[in-house]
Amino acid sequence: MKTLIWLCACLCALAMPAQAQGFLRTEGTRIVDAKGQPVILRGMGLGGWMLQEGYMLELPQFGTQSRIRAEIEALIGPDKTQAFYTAWLDTHTTRADIDAMKRWGFNSVRLPMHFALFTLPVDKEPVPGQDTWLEDGFRRTDALLEWAKANDLYVILDLHAAPGGQGNDINISDRDPSKPSLWQDPAHQAKMVALWRKLADRYKDEPHIAGYDILNEPNWGFADASDRNGCQEKGNGPLRELMVRTTKAIREVDQRHIIIIEGNCWGNNYAGVLDGGLWDRNMVLSFHKYWNFTTRDTLTNILTLRDRYQVPVWLGESGENANTWFSETIRLVESEGIGWAWWPLKKIGYNNPLQIKPNAGYLRLLDYWAGKGPKHSAAEAEAALMRLATQDVAYAHNQQRPDVVDALFRAAHSDESVPFRSHRLSAKGGSLSAVDFDMGRNGIAYWDSTAANLYVSTGGKGVTWNPLQAYRNDGVQLGQDKTGLYVTQMVAGEWLKYSFVAQQSGRYTLRLDAKGGVFDISVNGGTAVKAPVTVPLKAGSNSVVVRIVKPGSRLRRLVFTKP
Repeated sequence: MKTLIWLCACLCALAMPAQAQGFLRTEGTRIVDAKGQPVILRGMGLGGWMLQEGYMLELPQFGTQSRIRAEIEALIGPDKTQAFYTAWLDTHTTRADIDAMKRWGFNSVRLPMHFALFTLPVDKEPVPGQDTWLEDGFRRTDALLEWAKANDLYVILDLHAAPGGQGNDINISDRDPSKPSLWQDPAHQAKMVALWRKLADRYKDEPHIAGYDILNEPNWGFADASDRNGCQEKGNGPLRELMVRTTKAIREVDQRHIIIIEGNCWGNNYAGVLDGGLWDRNMVLSFHKYWNFTTRDTLTNILTLRDRYQVPVWLGESGENANTWFSETIRLVESEGIGWAWWPLKKIGYNNPLQIKPNAGYLRLLDYWAGKGPKHSAAEAEAALMRLATQDVAYAHNQQRPDVVDALFRAAHSDESVPFRSHRLSAKGGSLSAVDFDMGRNGIAYWDSTAANLYVSTGGKGVTWNPLQAYRNDGVQLGQDKTGLYVTQMVAGEWLKYSFVAQQSGRYTLRLDAKGGVFDISVNGGTAVKAPVTVPLKAGSNSVVVRIVKPGSRLRRLVFTKP
């Protein structure tokens, strides 16, 4: 408990609080507050709340929210499906989530919006060309803003799913590929522009709104349809035109909020977008970063744009990797004065601050949808889905991942490790679970040869840094059997560090509960020796490093006993 209290205090001290004393604005290459003081936005994206993606629900085969909804309707009918989605929106993100973000050290939150919560789709408008406004999306955004204001957090509004969908990566925008996209129907573009004007008019006097992220991750080949995600696009004329048009509509009602734009190719291809110059004095360029190296050269393109146009840049989305990659990426961008928004706060998965633990009925539904189990009755399916939407997704029922929070804040700026759990040895000794090695970056708390997923830079398939995909998000391979958790797939040269407290000084015999393998032991920075071995411990804080000399299949515990 003392370790957790200490960690919370460190995280709160590290994060620069967002003091919303007036509107944020740009000044050269920096985002500043009303007093001209630089502000580094440290935020989290609320992915999965207003817009579901299949992988977040362990349903990658369905992908889009519309497809997921259709599959649910096939089981329980449209009325009960609507009840499920209402409960999901009511429960997924609440004041408790935003309060926790403040405690952890965040100063901002990025809200991914689905346009259909705010206005009807073009093909469902009763009068073609007119916009029907839906209060549900605005009401929920108002509530989020109030929770953020209570915690002095900034909110970035992000149009994640635009009318028609903004790319061929259809999951991120809930796009129906059988219908015209945002780029293929002027009516979709008109609705997007109208929506942003409506949002700007509603929030024009809110200083806790940091800015408007006009369009998330456009990915479309304008010049060449075979360039499906726009990564080879050289002109991007339609993208620039829509951004300029949307900015103009916003400025008709709101002169103060920052305009945030994203390039093609999931936010990163700005070729041609700025050739005519910046079209607004209060603009930020967003880029997204996933699964690549954490070296400065990976920022070359966006830093070149920053310096050429004297405009701030912002890492508007990143994540979905191992803890050490998180820390190294944040360390990198903050060294350039660049803020960030991580992705996402929660999902059914282990590499985010909160993990949704689905009920047994929902797990059986997943088996059915994957073709591995029988079909549920409507009553069984409804019970499982409603429990997911009313309980499992709620903050109080989420599994907290302190190692992820540590990676985002403390470890990003520290060359020291800290205990994952509080380890205390009595005068007679005790044991440490092998999976409870320290928290910190690769090379500081542990060394592992597959510590993160870098496939975008290295090519080939992505790697799974923890095949168990549970308990820890660090780059150490874990396994589990009926007797518990263990470290596995150990490679020669890899090592693990453990920090612990001994009640009294003395000599203790240290042995490893391991299956196979040869290990070196180093206590308090001393010379490495083979285990088992008798070692001297100090009263108070100690550390031990276990290094793999010859691979073994399982390492369960470090056991200390009095000789």
